[in-house]
Amino acid sequence: MPILFAGTPSNSAETLRQLVASGVPIELVLTRPDALLGRNKALTESPVAVVARELGIPVLKSSSVDSSIIGEINAAKIDLAIVVAYGVLLKAPALAALSLGWFNVHYSLLPKWRGAAPVQRALINGETETGVTLFRIDSGLDTGDLVASVPTRIEPIDNASTLLSRLTQLGVTLLLQELPGIIAGTAHYSPQVQFSGAIASKVSRAEAQLNFSDTGQKAEWLVRGCNPEPGAWTNTNLGLQLKVHEAFAHENLNLEIGKLALIDGRVFVGCLSSSLELIEVQPSGKTRMSASDWYRGLNSEVQLGSFE
Repeated sequence: MPILFAGTPSNSAETLRQLVASGVPIELVLTRPDALLGRNKALTESPVAVVARELGIPVLKSSSVDSSIIGEINAAKIDLAIVVAYGVLLKAPALAALSLGWFNVHYSLLPKWRGAAPVQRALINGETETGVTLFRIDSGLDTGDLVASVPTRIEPIDNASTLLSRLTQLGVTLLLQELPGIIAGTAHYSPQVQFSGAIASKVSRAEAQLNFSDTGQKAEWLVRGCNPEPGAWTNTNLGLQLKVHEAFAHENLNLEIGKLALIDGRVFVGCLSSSLELIEVQPSGKTRMSASDWYRGLNSEVQLGSFE
């Protein structure tokens, strides 16, 4: 049975590559249109488009599944679609176009963390467990009937990149396990329970600003959840910004809020009733570096926080 794969970013491209290597008959790929990326704003194909072309699979590019895309899908005699971070909500005509349906791999234990950024939101909120869910797409936002899910522990050193990498592998395993039943019509579907939790919306740059008037633990969660994108950051009293790529909370070390200290060669900043150890930072206009190298290069006393 020919299958459509819809996705856009790197983790979706890795899923596509592994499914094809495992013998899943992906005959058509749907991805978002080329985008202007980088400092030079070069028109760039999505990672999924790049991998699809490497594998010799025809590619459709669209930011919506409209009548022309549906026509292409029908012409390929496709009845089943796998969706991994395509980034488009499907409307009724698209949902009705495939007899077996559209199936989404979502990186949370639904119904928790529905939305675009479940991995980041789980980390920012200090979750200790998350997982992967496979479900049949309906007209809502990640509200369709569940096929299966796999939990995983969020490790204390996980950031959004490492956690997404692990969830991607779990998602591939889950797809390979459940696809035969979906195709054969023997899969079991469970409606999602009602859940009043927050939607996992995309993390804005404003949200990524560190607040040292809160606890060091919350600051650490924000750093981990925003690594690599959009990157946790703070202002300095010198009028420059500093990105923080890696940091860990220390509950038993109390410093003045926003004040930096070098202790045994390690850099700490004071938070509410605790501190945050800065491991890797990036000053404005410079490359990433160890926090200790950055601190030793300072010509004057620096304080971190919000400054008018």
